[in-house]
Amino acid sequence: MQQLLGVISDRGSKYAVSGGSAASREDVDAFLKSLKRDKRFARATHNSWAVLLSDGTPHKGDDGESGAGMVIVRMLERVVLKDHVIVVTRWYGGKHLGGDRFRHVQDCVHAYLSHIGV
Repeated sequence: MQQLLGVISDRGSKYAVSGGSAASREDVDAFLKSLKRDKRFARATHNSWAVLLSDGTPHKGDDGESGAGMVIVRMLERVVLKDHVIVVTRWYGGKHLGGDRFRHVQDCVHAYLSHIGV
């Protein structure tokens, strides 16, 4: 499991990104369970995630951050990264970010992909 904490901070909201291998939906569930063992992530407002399985099937979860999972799916498809789950975590800071939240999700995923050399 790779984690990049404190990737973005905007108007009180903070973002982090995590990821790791996941060849099935069960692997994704296990990854999320492991991530949420850390109380910081368990208490986060949103843990949006996506994975593109080796057969090309996308799976995603917005966790209340409507549309965030699809943003991650599109980015995984663009770089053809399969069997790897990416989770963007947001701690809500009290102010709505509007469309900026999608840019922040993209920036987190870009940071993660750079970190793993993709």
